[in-house]
Amino acid sequence: MSEHVVEKRVVIAADPDTLAEAVAERFVHRLRKRVDVGEEVHVSLTGGSMGGRVLAAARDRADGIDWTLVHFWWSDERFLPAGHPDRNETQAREALLDHIPVPAGNIHAMAASDDGVDLTAAAEDYAGELARYAAHTHAWPTFDVTFLGVGPDGHIASLFPDRAEIQIVDRAVVPVIDSPKPPAVRLTMTRPVINSSQRVWMVMAGTDKAPALGLALAGATYTSVPAAGAKGRGRTVFFVDQAAAAQVPPELIDRDY
Repeated sequence: MSEHVVEKRVVIAADPDTLAEAVAERFVHRLRKRVDVGEEVHVSLTGGSMGGRVLAAARDRADGIDWTLVHFWWSDERFLPAGHPDRNETQAREALLDHIPVPAGNIHAMAASDDGVDLTAAAEDYAGELARYAAHTHAWPTFDVTFLGVGPDGHIASLFPDRAEIQIVDRAVVPVIDSPKPPAVRLTMTRPVINSSQRVWMVMAGTDKAPALGLALAGATYTSVPAAGAKGRGRTVFFVDQAAAAQVPPELIDRDY
């Protein structure tokens, strides 16, 4: 597909648990569809409470998938020691990755702060790892699904409003220093990587997310509301609970997706 599809879908579930189950069901269905015909799949994961819930729900549906064909990446990471509970990698391993027979080489984690590399080198190293699986049109793999959380301020990955990182287009991965949300030091993919994904799935729950969702759907600029600028090449879906959907116009709700 050569053109970006700008339509954004909103799928609403009753509560966070129901939301996680619904997203996990769609995710596993998507994986099966690809791997059952022998296709390799690249997935970019996110952190946060909903990210972990979705992966935990997917674990219960994981039987029978050929995990040798699935590669896992992260759109951002907290630059903390390996195994730290606040690392997105740690959360994903506990929720799903440590419970499935995925080869270690298919788990592409960003560097930890105790890996012996500084933040700049860590960003360059991850960009290099992405380039090893580069698609024809860009220096990174084509992600079938990119999961994103959305903060109350509208941030995605570690791309925060009104900061330089959200405008960077000439690098795949960049360091983040003095992040407005702790921990202060992070790594993040840039918008071009995220927006080359076939599907961008933003998962959000809670009343504190309603204003950000409303702004993203209303056409806010991506510099001020980064979630407004996240667009999959094939699908862009906000999976939300009723509380987060308080400001969603009824005509934008997709009841059939």
